[in-house]
Amino acid sequence: MKPGDLHDPNYERPILSRYVDPCELVWLATAQRLGLHIRRSPLVFSATDGSGRLQLSTRDDLDADDCLAQMLLHEICHWCTNGEDTLHERDWGFALDGPTDPREHAALRLQAWLADQVGLRTMFGPTGVYRQYYERIPNDPTEAIDESEWERWVVAAAIDAIARIQTQPWQPHVTEAMRATAALRNLVTPFVDDYQSEHENDALPSMWRA
Repeated sequence: MKPGDLHDPNYERPILSRYVDPCELVWLATAQRLGLHIRRSPLVFSATDGSGRLQLSTRDDLDADDCLAQMLLHEICHWCTNGEDTLHERDWGFALDGPTDPREHAALRLQAWLADQVGLRTMFGPTGVYRQYYERIPNDPTEAIDESEWERWVVAAAIDAIARIQTQPWQPHVTEAMRATAALRNLVTPFVDDYQSEHENDALPSMWRA
């Protein structure tokens, strides 16, 4: 038998599976467990329609440090902070074109609290304008930044949300996803120092350092 006899020039390799980033797989599965259906669209950053469908921007249209895990956790925190029934409201009941709602800051405190459980507050930080508030949240996410009425309301709402996130329908799914993400971080840590981007002139470090 000649080597050429082993290769049919008309062969088309069957595609039997799809590669999915392990961190995205964890969070896409978590969304499904929570009754959220993820779709990617270049037309939005994030949006919900009240049916359980959550649209997130496509990877090519996001900042380098945006990731599905962080974006999905942020939306879950909105849902929990605004109340379980807001699953059936567009954008969790937020008026997106209005002034900042204090529930936004309460959701960020919940996000920080959840991230702190696995030591990933930086990785799970929001990447938009609200990052400014997130970075001011004290080590204790239930501690007010100042003595304003706004902060008193935000902290009280965050404390309620922290208690709520530890119940159904969010648990055990959110905790399992957070722990799985931390386990992935631990697995890749020995490789991070030798990581070199495949993109030319890319000086950004890996997010897994966070």
